[in-house]
Amino acid sequence: MSKSIPDLQDSLVNDKENTNNIVAVKMEKTIGLVSSITIIIGSIIGSGIFVSPTGILENMQSFGASLIIWIGCGIFSLLGAYCYAELGTMIQRSGGDYAYVLEAFGSFMGFLRLWIEVMVARPATMAVIAMTFAKYILQPIFPDCPQSNAVVRCLAAVCIMILGFINSVSVRWSTRVQDIFTYTKIIALLMIIITGFVQIGLGHVEEFQSPFEGSNWNPGSIAKAFYSGLFSYAGWNYLNCMIEEMKNPKRDLPIAIVFSCLVVTIVYTLANVAYITVVSLNEILTTPAVAVVSNTYDLI
Repeated sequence: MSKSIPDLQDSLVNDKENTNNIVAVKMEKTIGLVSSITIIIGSIIGSGIFVSPTGILENMQSFGASLIIWIGCGIFSLLGAYCYAELGTMIQRSGGDYAYVLEAFGSFMGFLRLWIEVMVARPATMAVIAMTFAKYILQPIFPDCPQSNAVVRCLAAVCIMILGFINSVSVRWSTRVQDIFTYTKIIALLMIIITGFVQIGLGHVEEFQSPFEGSNWNPGSIAKAFYSGLFSYAGWNYLNCMIEEMKNPKRDLPIAIVFSCLVVTIVYTLANVAYITVVSLNEILTTPAVAVVSNTYDLI
């Protein structure tokens, strides 16, 4: 039976009153300074440090020039991160790039920025990370055989599907997997750095005697080397995506971003010094998994 006009009017009035009584949901502010630093460092340190050394060295052709590129990429990222710290303190809304583009250019441009991030940037990044993971899985199993691109891509696809399934099934499982991978890559970097200093103590300093020999300072090569290096520093803006959950973003955000970028730059520089003390330049240029080869030589 259809409602009468007075009944419909009463229903609309009640709906309007209920709408006015809705309280805006706000995120709980639980992220402090230490948590902010760990989030940024965990977001930055990824597959890049395990794959980019080859790309940078391939373009610069010397150990010394490669180190300059690594440090330069760190400084460049620090400048960008500081700009984001200013944006984050001015526009204290979660969403990162989307929030800033939305504020500056409106909803349409904000939608385009978010759409490109979801449909292009993130999938491409995940593909690179998955393929790097696949190469590092295959390298110790088949150390003397060239890796098939088809096998690497299939294994990478399987990894993405497994992780996608875990994220779909349980948030707790996905968090635990994320924690395991974060701790694993940090431990791996620490092992590489310690190994490098041990090798230096044993007198393996041949590459330090003429670090700039054969350097390629061609502007195009420098640009391509920077492109490879900056991939390793991606992630310094991730904290801006959860700024509404920070306890004191105006104070903590700039400190966390600057400190994290400095720490990562130092760690990456030390890791590359460690690589060169164990693996020769030619082997870094030819191996798909430089960190695995580095540890293999150390064990031998």
